[in-house]
Amino acid sequence: MGYRVVVAGATGNVGREMLNILAEREFPVDEIAALASRKSLGTEVSFGDRTLKTQDLDTFDFTGWDIALFAVGSEATRDYAPKAARSGCVVIDNSSLYRYDPDVPLVVPEVNAAAVDGYAKKNIIANPNCSTAQMVVALKPLHDRARIRRVVVSTYQSVSGAGKEGIDELWDQTKSIYNPVQDVPARKFTKQIAFNVIPHIDVFMDSGETKEEWKMVAETKKILDKAIKVTATCVRVPVFVGHSEAVNIEFEEFLDEDEARDILREAPGVMVVDKRENGGYITPVECVGDYATFVSRIRQDPTIENGLNLWCVSDNLRKGAALNAVQIAETLGNRCLKKG
Repeated sequence: MGYRVVVAGATGNVGREMLNILAEREFPVDEIAALASRKSLGTEVSFGDRTLKTQDLDTFDFTGWDIALFAVGSEATRDYAPKAARSGCVVIDNSSLYRYDPDVPLVVPEVNAAAVDGYAKKNIIANPNCSTAQMVVALKPLHDRARIRRVVVSTYQSVSGAGKEGIDELWDQTKSIYNPVQDVPARKFTKQIAFNVIPHIDVFMDSGETKEEWKMVAETKKILDKAIKVTATCVRVPVFVGHSEAVNIEFEEFLDEDEARDILREAPGVMVVDKRENGGYITPVECVGDYATFVSRIRQDPTIENGLNLWCVSDNLRKGAALNAVQIAETLGNRCLKKG
């Protein structure tokens, strides 16, 4: 006995990863449908050892389906998620559309699994921003021990966070540098991304911060604790997959770095790799394809009374998107939905 599951946006990077992770984690699926836009209709995608042909999202009837994992962007989600929810299918949405809706739970299962119980208000659960998801997994166990007062985070975000167009632009620009005849101007990004870093993700707001930076602030407060002060600088870097973060944390009480290391070693979803030697830390290349949020470089911050620094790395297509969505589905099944 299992669930009837829909993956909307099944031909995109995140949608394909959702299908992979559903199969890898042996999510109890009785029936599965892969949906895409009409331009991708009939495209074949993999689900374990099976091959699925995509169906038309525009005409699909969600009646009788249990869970829909959406990876189609905010515009399409606005059109199709309410339709699925009204049909009785619980939507787990990877876009930003519903994250700040007070009637929609914003969930990272290692952090606030109980929030899933509020899904019935709109039959929708939101998946957080990729950079927020990995950070709160690392912050939660430390917050439980010493109460976090303030977080200062700088992100180093891979181009896959901008979708296939971002990956293609980095690839094409990198090749063009070694082939001066071919010029590849910036299209997806505001400046050249190859051999460069860009301190600009999403749009600028009146405050001077970008929307990506604002998301990290708002989502950390909603998921973890509204009293935590957060300030972020989000940077796009020439890495294909894997987001990294340098995180400075100020606590209400003292937390020794050794104790913090021990706490994180026992925390769900966290893998500590922290040796003070060459290579004794994790980089984005090493995290690709892994479920864990890796934490390294844990050390006291001597400039404030109760401070720690750490380095946090995760596969943004997995924990930052597809894996977290599947974990939400697992939590929903364990807490709320009956199989079959």
